Amino acid sequence: MSAAATSVAARDWPEPFAHGLYWTDMTVGSAYSTATRLVTETDLMRFVSMGFTEPLFLDPAGAQEAGYHGRLVPGALTFSLAEGLLMQTNVIHGTGIAFLGTTLTVSAPVCVGDTIQVAWTVTGARPTSKGNRGIVTTRNLVRRHDGQIVMEYSPTRMISGPPQCGPEGGPDSAGIGS
Repeated sequence: MSAAATSVAARDWPEPFAHGLYWTDMTVGSAYSTATRLVTETDLMRFVSMGFTEPLFLDPAGAQEAGYHGRLVPGALTFSLAEGLLMQTNVIHGTGIAFLGTTLTVSAPVCVGDTIQVAWTVTGARPTSKGNRGIVTTRNLVRRHDGQIVMEYSPTRMISGPPQCGPEGGPDSAGIGS
């Protein structure tokens, strides 16, 4: 393919099917929720095999002796699944720049066979001091299928802003890449 044909193909390429929100679209009080997800035995085994070899997660009898009913899932796995559900919404697809940290509280157990869902509310959104980006904080609640809140966390993320136009109508050089 010639350079001219490559240039035309790149210029005519369609936009991605899904595009996340810009930080300026994430207003305080905005609330959203995810689809649901069943936590499986395979999820648990794959996760604990990466080093979470606590007997509580490997031995059903040990978990039962500790007062749990069912195959207990690590809170870190619940968090990972919750973040995966959030990513599947595409809310920050193509706009997320960095995960800056979170606070996290586990308030109830999750077991294999439970279904979880995440709801989040924007609690803060402000511009950064440099570039076309902002800092967004949310309050995320994870609930089981029985309605019990099992986890709350408040991630802080850097999110890009909408494209800016410079004096000649093109992207502003002080945009996302700076």
